[in-house]
Amino acid sequence: MNRPEIHLAFAPELRLFVASNRRAGTTPLVTDGSSTLGHVVESLGVPLTEVGRLLVDGREVPVSHVPGDGESVEVCAVERPQQVPGAPLRFLLDVHLGTLARRLRLLGVDAAYESEDIGDPALAARSAAERRVLLSRDRGLLHRRENWAGAYVYSHRPDEQLRDVLGRFAPELAPWTRCTACNGLLKDAEKGTVQERLEGGTRRTYDVFAECTACERVYWHGAHHARLEAIVDEAVREFGGAAASRSGSATHG
Repeated sequence: MNRPEIHLAFAPELRLFVASNRRAGTTPLVTDGSSTLGHVVESLGVPLTEVGRLLVDGREVPVSHVPGDGESVEVCAVERPQQVPGAPLRFLLDVHLGTLARRLRLLGVDAAYESEDIGDPALAARSAAERRVLLSRDRGLLHRRENWAGAYVYSHRPDEQLRDVLGRFAPELAPWTRCTACNGLLKDAEKGTVQERLEGGTRRTYDVFAECTACERVYWHGAHHARLEAIVDEAVREFGGAAASRSGSATHG
């Protein structure tokens, strides 16, 4: 019995995941006649987290569709901004995305981060348990069925990574409200309550402080404030949100 042949075309954004001979135009593919379209797409290297609509001869079908002989399949990229239903928008980043995690936190975005490599199964399990969107550049990790939701981070440059995530998910921005070290929420702190944790120069120079409600780390307008403020201002200008009245810094005691 002849196996069915389909004609497959990927959106330009998805072509980096597939072999070079499938990156341009529509290419034929012989299937086994029983695998779903979702399985076929994944078997070619494309994580389903990056796939939007699947069109068969122009009509939209689910990932469970079993393609038949002669069908023309168009694999579209996920639409932006992407809606994540069923939970507050929260993220989980793997061990390789520490700078991105800190920048998201700087903007007030809930971004959990594993500073050690705990393994793909544990990351996927945490994504599911806490209903967090798993961000990673590891394609294999994004293929795991346990993930609650996921997204591939397309660049290796932190500035571009941040723009990618903000543009894709449009999270609400609340700059200077999260601890960049642990993701906890910040609160205003009286100088008298934190001064014992400050070095002498800091005690003499600064009067406005914030404190993490989780790890008790202290924040003030330190040496890196101008650079961090530039990151915040650019993100708010391009993606919306309002800077909080407390203007913190990643400098701490």
